[in-house]
Amino acid sequence: MSTTKVVLIGAASASFGPAMVADALLTQDLRGSTLTLVDLDGERLAVMAAYARRLNTLHDAGWCIEHTTDRCLALPGASFVITSVAVKRDELWKLDFAIPIRHGIKQVLGENGGPGGLSHSLRNIPIILDITRDMERLCPHALLLNFSNPESRIGLAVSRYTAQPFVGLCHGIGMGYDSASRITGIPVDDLVGSCGGLNHLGWFLQLRRKSTGEDVYPLLREADQNYDAAYLPLTRYLFHTFGLYPYPSDDHVGEYLSYAWEFCGLEGYDFEAADRHRARQWGYVQRVAVGEEKPALLRASGEFAFPIIAAMANGTETYIDAVNVRNDGYIENLPAWTVVEVPAMAGASGLRGLHVGALPAGIAAICNTQAHVQDLVVDAAVKGSRQLALQALLADPVVSSAEAAERTLDELLAVHAPYLPAFR
Repeated sequence: MSTTKVVLIGAASASFGPAMVADALLTQDLRGSTLTLVDLDGERLAVMAAYARRLNTLHDAGWCIEHTTDRCLALPGASFVITSVAVKRDELWKLDFAIPIRHGIKQVLGENGGPGGLSHSLRNIPIILDITRDMERLCPHALLLNFSNPESRIGLAVSRYTAQPFVGLCHGIGMGYDSASRITGIPVDDLVGSCGGLNHLGWFLQLRRKSTGEDVYPLLREADQNYDAAYLPLTRYLFHTFGLYPYPSDDHVGEYLSYAWEFCGLEGYDFEAADRHRARQWGYVQRVAVGEEKPALLRASGEFAFPIIAAMANGTETYIDAVNVRNDGYIENLPAWTVVEVPAMAGASGLRGLHVGALPAGIAAICNTQAHVQDLVVDAAVKGSRQLALQALLADPVVSSAEAAERTLDELLAVHAPYLPAFR
């Protein structure tokens, strides 16, 4: 058992904060380590810190819990820095979704691909780069574990414009296991796969039963033929057409495809349901923090941050289902500079992606297109270039009209101007 220091930036989030706190406290191999919670909202941060300390005591987890609104006070001595940050996430996302739709662009979610994904990237890339540059000064060997979206684009910016070690993390592959389990009837905890692709555009290159090693693909193809046609229609259309099962879900995968709206519709994200969930979750955190409610049983979130941290801190070789890292040959027919989603091993020597070979030609074509769109988006965000941003839109399959692209871009840049200092 080894000890380490983990900094959690964005800790006052009603969803992300409790999930990471639970994962930390459940990781007995890190007992005695320090968890430093960081958030700009000091009032909410104090509540989250009280919540974490109460759970730490009740579970005798042995962590040292710190909190501060100044990340530069938190970063020295850190070995791992976890980020999940955004500016007015849902408020601005609503604009990212509505503005392109109003101009006739048929995007299905507006978070990671299409015009909404561009706009989200222009806001979030500078934030993460600022954090990463502080890390270069204060903890240059620490691993950045980023959950902020758009995952691939942020990772590409970090790899291109900083020297900081990084990995992008997402539970999307777990959603893929869930849907494959639902169709086949195989328990989800008996599935393991090898993936390849991009974040929110991953594909199961292999899918097997843990218990027997059996290839699940024959059963999945057979069961899919008679399963409810209304369930994940885009995912299953791609499965039929390209031969491999994609993940995580129709709306996420559909962000990168011009025809996704035919399967997913144009309703977008359910912001009202998300708001209700966060309000319930934050109320629970507040009550636990002040002792008004007995905490529920801690459950692991299913995210990969703390399995990676424990493996690296303790030198225990651990298979990680999916990470987002610079390609460097893990996927043979995507550019080396692309940030790809592949399996990995974590341990004493660090975190390293696993070679998965070449993607089938059709899938590689989809992923290559998005890789080059992301290339343009990242440079547009860093350089504050309207021209590069427009090129990114015109190269994106979701955009079918030059006039709509120009009008959409100009409106997005105007309404988000306070959050886009590079474009001033």
